[in-house]
Formats: sequence, structure tokens, C-alpha cells
Amino acid sequence: MKVILTKDIKGKGKKGQMIECAEGYARNFLIPKGMAVLATADAVNTMNLQAKAKAKADAEAKAAAEAIAEKLKGCQVKIAAKGGEGGKLFGAITGAAIAENLKKQCDIDIDSKKLVIDEPIKSYGSYQVKAKLGFEVSGLVNVLVIEDK
Repeated sequence: MKVILTKDIKGKGKKGQMIECAEGYARNFLIPKGMAVLATADAVNTMNLQAKAKAKADAEAKAAAEAIAEKLKGCQVKIAAKGGEGGKLFGAITGAAIAENLKKQCDIDIDSKKLVIDEPIKSYGSYQVKAKLGFEVSGLVNVLVIEDK
């Protein structure tokens, strides 16, 4: 029996995928629990339309991520921080601080969780922080840590 999954099912398939399964499994388990619907002509058409809409949305999101990566190339974020002798900071520069200053200075909104800081920024200087923007698109954020007076 052919059914269209409405949820991801481990070992069977992903949401929106049409699978072939035993009739008893479909009628007694998948359909009553709302995990699948019968593969009627209407359901197949709906599945195809949803797949096209998802592909279009993914393409738009990837284009937006690539545009943000291009914007990041020409932007340098200056962060003023207090420090002690020898150029050491009192604490570290976090991803949240970088994201906040990136929004203020360059008008680029990136979630702080998308910024990958290899090792903590604990001294003055220039750093490059990788930003994973999704859809295998990444960019580099140039961060300049200066002394706060």
C-alpha cells in the first residue's frame, strides 16, 4: 500500500515522502497516529506542490545567505573592551558581543550561534571569525578588538 508520510519515521522515510508499506502497518498504525495519509491523486498533487514550494524557499534562503556572506567581506567590526597589562582582556569577546556589534556597525543581522570562534578572544588585536550561514555557505567576520578608554 502506498502512503505519504506526514512525519519523519526512522527506518521508513522523511516527511513528504511516498513509501510502499504493508497494508496492516498503514491502516493500523501510521494512518490512525497521523504519521501518514493514503496516496490518493489529491494527496500526491499536494505533496508535489509542497516539494516545489520547499525547493523555492530553500533557493531563496541560500541566495540570502550568499548575499550576507558578500556583505561580510567588506565589513570590519570594532569592539572596545577593557583590559589589563600586556594586552590581556578582563574576560573574553563572545559570539553575542560580535553579533550585537555587527548589527550596530554594519547592519547585518546574524544569530550569535552561527558564529564559530575557534579559540576564545582574550587579547587586543585583529581576528577572523567564521560565520556558518546555512546551506553550506559561510563567511568571515573581521573583528578588531581595541582598548576601551
